[in-house]
Amino acid sequence: MGKTIAEKILARTAGLPELKPGDMIMAYVDRTMIVDYKVQEHYNTFKELGITKVFDPEKVVTVLEHHVPPATQFHADAHVIARKFAKEYSVKFGEIGRHGICHTYFIENGYARPGELVVGEDSHTCTYGAFNVAARGLGPDEMSYVLATGKTWFKVPETIRFVLNGKLPSMSYAKDMILHIAGKYGTDVALYKSVEFVGEAAHALPLSGRMTIANMGIEIGAKFAIFEADEKTLEYVKARTDEAFVPVTSDEDADFSAIYTIDVSKIGPQIACPFSVSNVKPVEEVEGQVIQQFFIGSCTNGGLDDLRVAAKILKGQKVFPESRLIVIPTSMKIYEQALSEGLLNIFIKAGAMVEGPTCGLCAGDRGILGKGETGLYSNNRNFKGRQGKEAEVYLASPATVAASAIHGKITDPRKYAHCFD
Repeated sequence: MGKTIAEKILARTAGLPELKPGDMIMAYVDRTMIVDYKVQEHYNTFKELGITKVFDPEKVVTVLEHHVPPATQFHADAHVIARKFAKEYSVKFGEIGRHGICHTYFIENGYARPGELVVGEDSHTCTYGAFNVAARGLGPDEMSYVLATGKTWFKVPETIRFVLNGKLPSMSYAKDMILHIAGKYGTDVALYKSVEFVGEAAHALPLSGRMTIANMGIEIGAKFAIFEADEKTLEYVKARTDEAFVPVTSDEDADFSAIYTIDVSKIGPQIACPFSVSNVKPVEEVEGQVIQQFFIGSCTNGGLDDLRVAAKILKGQKVFPESRLIVIPTSMKIYEQALSEGLLNIFIKAGAMVEGPTCGLCAGDRGILGKGETGLYSNNRNFKGRQGKEAEVYLASPATVAASAIHGKITDPRKYAHCFD
């Protein structure tokens, strides 16, 4: 019996010739990522146990991004310890104002390499699957063990496949694809499973679109969310690293627990309604819903392609007077490029607030909504209380958010298709 992508990567990193779903294994990771406010737990654990080094400083990345700049003493102190940890253990470090959200930083620096195994201290570490990486999030206790030993346990997951065929319609994007999947199949369809996204529509997506879908793999329960590598992948990664890597594909006779085929040409703009990513409706069913705050950003949809789409819609327009729009690019490289292309100026002239790279509103410690307010965001979660105790958040693509910001209510972005002629 052949192997899936996840099975091949886990077999290599565990040093096993054969394995099967359900097997418990110990695997050596190729790289790991830890985030700002959790680093103090590892620092304290290392000091308590007398651990003097990480398993490989070249393979450990830490970034300040969730609570930037810190708004509480707790997070400010956590940043102090994160800097201390990075210096004492000589790991790669992303400082405030010089990098950005951890996942974008990781990818921009060539750390997401096809065929590799990565664990990160954030649930959306699965984003790296856009680059043919088996990547998953871990809790702090497991991560401390990984930092010290370079290995961790896995239960080999079953694999399901989404075969994406057809061509996306005008004004529909990768975000609409993954929201459609979450709405149709639910948030537990891939629970503790690896997911592969294949097919002509998967390969037609830009890397940024693949990142959006892989990022939200965790929202359908996935342990890994993986795309096949192609020329787009290889060109991007090779431009950022000289290290060798080996892309992985599933064998023709690999066993999949389920295969779902989707015609993406039938997917229009989608909206995830409160309070679940699976509570999805076509935009026309919720059009007119009044919104007070709009957000374009996060590791899901704050990339350069997202900003370009939003800017085309907002050029020459104004944010609705009784609403506000917040735009946060995901990295300084993206911020600088958006600045040079005039995108940020378009947002500012439209009346939007533009911030430096950070997780921003998605992290829930700033920009929260007031009692009874509603938001339309491009990020990945809309759980009750996450971004305001008595507020509601809808999720959509940057195109839908931008179009809606002009009217102060959920608006079908297809009304602005002429902006792309």
